[in-house]
Amino acid sequence: MLRTDFKRIPRLSTPRLELRAMQDDDAGDVFQLRASPAVMRHIPKPIGTRTAEGLELVREFRNAAAAGNAIMWAITVKGSRRLLGYIGFWRILKEHHRAEIGYALHPDLWGQGLMSEAVAAVLEHGFRKIGLHSVEAAVTPDNTASIRVLEHNGFVLEGHLKENILVNGIFRDTLVYTRHGSLPASA
Repeated sequence: MLRTDFKRIPRLSTPRLELRAMQDDDAGDVFQLRASPAVMRHIPKPIGTRTAEGLELVREFRNAAAAGNAIMWAITVKGSRRLLGYIGFWRILKEHHRAEIGYALHPDLWGQGLMSEAVAAVLEHGFRKIGLHSVEAAVTPDNTASIRVLEHNGFVLEGHLKENILVNGIFRDTLVYTRHGSLPASA
């Protein structure tokens, strides 16, 4: 059975990270990520221009969780409460036990394997606790770092969509990667 009661976001832990529920006071850090051209280079959303957008996004994540449509975690380094990224499932297709994973991380932390740790923890939770059967990720072909994270976590390429998204005024291709788990025996 799929369990999408996300009113309480559980804390997840990896060797170096704590994943926790986002709070309103994370809004400034969320905005910094969304305003970063480096972070937003591969995310098909407009670059942040208003500081209020950080709080709007935190509340959007919270509302989607309350409705059972998404679950997002703040990524923090152990010993610090500061949000350095976010990760979670959105576009949850309840009838198919499938969700899309999405994430962002501050550029100062790129290349350290932290996102692979976060993805592994979120996948474990998704398959074992939420009851997902499969998780997909959409990446642009030139996002080699994200492709490495996905492949390291057992995702396989399932499709190549041509010019299907508009990113900063340019139509871009999308690669669709998928990782399959298994439903709990009680489902």
